[in-house]
Amino acid sequence: MFNVEMTSTTMELVPLACLCVLTWSGTTFADEHGPSVITVAVEEGSDAILPCSLSSRENIEKMVFDWKKDGDKEVFLYDAGHHYNKGRTGQDEQFNGRVFHFEDELKYGNASIKIHNTKMADNGSYTCTFPRKQVSHIRLVVDPDPERFILKDRTAENIPGAAPKPYITTLGETQDGVKLQCEVHGASPKPDVQWQDSDGKTLPAEEPQVSERGGSYDIILQTTVTKTDTYRCVATQEEIRHQVHAGTYVPVHGAASKPSIMILNQTKDGLKLQCEVHGASPKPDVQWQDSDGKTLPAEAPQVSERGGSYDIILQTTVTKTDTYRCVATQEEIRHQVHAETYVPVPESHTGHGVGAVVGAVVGTLLLVGAVVGIVLFVLIKKCCIPNPGGI
Repeated sequence: MFNVEMTSTTMELVPLACLCVLTWSGTTFADEHGPSVITVAVEEGSDAILPCSLSSRENIEKMVFDWKKDGDKEVFLYDAGHHYNKGRTGQDEQFNGRVFHFEDELKYGNASIKIHNTKMADNGSYTCTFPRKQVSHIRLVVDPDPERFILKDRTAENIPGAAPKPYITTLGETQDGVKLQCEVHGASPKPDVQWQDSDGKTLPAEEPQVSERGGSYDIILQTTVTKTDTYRCVATQEEIRHQVHAGTYVPVHGAASKPSIMILNQTKDGLKLQCEVHGASPKPDVQWQDSDGKTLPAEAPQVSERGGSYDIILQTTVTKTDTYRCVATQEEIRHQVHAETYVPVPESHTGHGVGAVVGAVVGTLLLVGAVVGIVLFVLIKKCCIPNPGGI
């Protein structure tokens, strides 16, 4: 049996056929006083997959990542294709011949490892480190009954005092954003209640309103959100390994929708692109970017305003084949959205300069050659051919 508990921001893994045995048993909040931790629980003697992925999802085949246990034991070190399973020395004897990575998944940023035939001695804290980039923390639990270590929704188990599904209310818009309220009733022991966004990040909230009756707790927690997203309220009772949540989609007024992109026409300078953003408030900053994220020069934006909402049109001209995107950013409400399009630029705009230069050089050489030929012909005629009328 193999289970994984997320005790922090949700960590996305590139799908792997060999990871199909994973059971995602729930997502909880990050520890405010320490690093985020992922708990993996397995039965002794089974294989354990410890998840780790570079957040950027970039290719890591030429990078370095290092797995360690309890801070000092070398579990698995990968360095641009060199690792312990290819003769590299330094691995702790406890893991010799039992740890493997997923070679085919490196190009997707996946640095997960599999520990074969787990032992009780494998229990402990593991770190997956990309030097100067990222550190992930994983707790491995090897136990005859790993299910008891997993934090999940245990409502169906009829555990006395297990918190029911939270009740969410959208209270309304304020000058700061949209206020949400979460209610949890009749829970014992006292649950920890938090708001999270769609990335699993814990949101700042007001002081919880707590009331207690006969050992059971009612909790109300309010938060204010400033961007369109799916939010959820999570109630956690660590003592009974119970966690339950409810979610709601909140459209924040004025948040810019996905831009609309059009390829207008071909000019002597390249291809002209147009981006349109409508009904945004506050006024967004709109930019064109290439596939490297570099901001492109653009014409002056065409801006119109109606009742505090803005429509913006931004045009740019591109000269090379690439994927371009239009990005709309509203810093005040922490909102950013983009659209992109692939633009194949005709060769006439990528090579006409070189062709013109080559044509000019060739033409000049032909002209010089013709002049030299005429001069030589005249000289030969005068010097070498006798004049029949002059004796």
